Amino acid sequence: MHEMALAEEILQLVQSTARREGAREVKAITLEIGALAALEVEALRFCFSSAARNSCAENAALDIREIPGEAWCLPCAARVPLPSLSAPCPRCGSYQLQAVAGTEMRVKEIEIV
Repeated sequence: MHEMALAEEILQLVQSTARREGAREVKAITLEIGALAALEVEALRFCFSSAARNSCAENAALDIREIPGEAWCLPCAARVPLPSLSAPCPRCGSYQLQAVAGTEMRVKEIEIV
């Protein structure tokens, strides 16, 4: 389950930021995760809560915002919505698509005290 590895990396980044800023506690973490990022959001929540035990982020609220998937369709020469990496172009039915949004994952905000 790669969600645990991601949760641990997020926690390391959050703890490093909290230490650098002299924070006592992390109140909230906002993540942006693309719809095409191949990760299970609820599994990530569970893994983060497990990884954060006994850390400064143990009680932090985890706000996860989904970034919609988008692709560039080569035959249409258009940017189209893409619900999954295996979906065809909604305009022409082609599978010649290049994902341009929705594959990212980033820590957007960390609220500390």
